[in-house]
Amino acid sequence: MTEAPLKIVLVDDHSLCRNGLTDLLQQRGGMQVAASTGDPTLVVDMLREHAPSLVVLDLRMPTTDGLTLLRQIRAEGLDTPALFLTMSDSQDDLAAALRAGARGYLLKDMEPEDVVVAIDRAARGEITVAPAMTAKLAQLLRSGDKASDRRDLLATLTAREREVLEHLARGESNKIIARALDISHDTVKLHVRHILAKLNLSSRVEAAVFAVEARAIEAR
Repeated sequence: MTEAPLKIVLVDDHSLCRNGLTDLLQQRGGMQVAASTGDPTLVVDMLREHAPSLVVLDLRMPTTDGLTLLRQIRAEGLDTPALFLTMSDSQDDLAAALRAGARGYLLKDMEPEDVVVAIDRAARGEITVAPAMTAKLAQLLRSGDKASDRRDLLATLTAREREVLEHLARGESNKIIARALDISHDTVKLHVRHILAKLNLSSRVEAAVFAVEARAIEAR
């Protein structure tokens, strides 16, 4: 049976960017752009109508910025995975996006093929961050956090939570983790919430980077 194409919703106030990305995703990525708009007030209804695998948001828009829009989407009870595609390489913007629960953060000056691959991965449940932003992400996690502090935080996790954290480090979705560990999707969600609370983190992306760096600390 042929796999149905992944459905994407695009939100960007520049029609040239929307049209160009639509062509890239559909022609080169085999994805379906179910809807696109430059009007943030239409986005919630679009997400309800199309139930996409991913919504791709611009960060800077004249009426409602992408972060505010993502918070509005969550306030409406929608858990559609979100990814930012932006010109901003600001560490503060990256941190704000992760705190808002974004699955990824890409830059518009990336190679088109790399953007297509990253969006496809995010739509399938993986975590994606522009290569130019990975050092800034690591710096965010390291700031004010000594190796000994990280070990202490890891010690608060149960054995099962450590297992889930390892899967998060591989960018896996809750569905994939549930299947791998033979537990329910709701149980995975509960474990993820506990992990984020215990490690003082705000998103799955931060948890994934924390896990990778913690592994390096333990190997010392």
